[in-house]
Formats: sequence, structure tokens, C-alpha cells
Amino acid sequence: MPLADPERIAAAQSYIDALSTHRADEVPFAPDCIRIEMGLKTGRSGDHLRRSLNNGPQFKLIERTTPPVFTVDGDTIRAQFDVLTRPRLLGRRVCSHVDETFLIPAGDAQPTIRHINAKLSPFIGR
Repeated sequence: MPLADPERIAAAQSYIDALSTHRADEVPFAPDCIRIEMGLKTGRSGDHLRRSLNNGPQFKLIERTTPPVFTVDGDTIRAQFDVLTRPRLLGRRVCSHVDETFLIPAGDAQPTIRHINAKLSPFIGR
């Protein structure tokens, strides 16, 4: 029986939550999951992505994310949200609009993130 969209969206949400909680142990990555950011490979396996989210200095800068807007197209879940960073200078901080797509096949037995493609658009926030 195919997975329901809410189950697959919950898998993508667990990844987005881990961006700011730095607790990715429960994110359902496939062992061979890769992440591409702006055309560059930034994650080479599920374990690598998990370690990066838990301890990577690039993620420790993230304070929080805004609630994502999800759309579903076949096996792809798209999430659009903002990332807000911790460091501030004169009350401002570098943030980013994020447009991330997750390959989470509906035909899998469990919701499993097989691929992530991220596009970022930085902005200065308060």
C-alpha cells in the first residue's frame, strides 16, 4: 500500500526540524541518500548527513526555521521555508530562503529520504 502524503511530509519535516535542533538521529535517511545544494554535493550518505546535522559547524549557526510550505508531486516533497541564523551584527543577521525538494517514494514500506536538492537565496534579516 502506498505511503500517505502526510507520512512523507513528516519525514521531510523531521529533516527541517533537525536543522535547528541539531538532533538528526531520527531523520529517516536512506543509507545512500545524497544532498545537493546549489549544484554541489553536500551530503554523501544518510550517516554523513546525520553527523553533519548533529555536529556540523555550518548547521550550528542555525537558530530556527520558519514553518515550511509543502507541496507534493509524485514521489517528490517540496518544502519552502526560511533559515534564521544565530550571529547578529547591529541587530541584523544573514538568513536564507530555502527551496528544498525531497525524494521520498510513496511505494517504500516506510517514509525514507532518498535524495535532497536545496536551493538557497540569502537575505539580511532582523
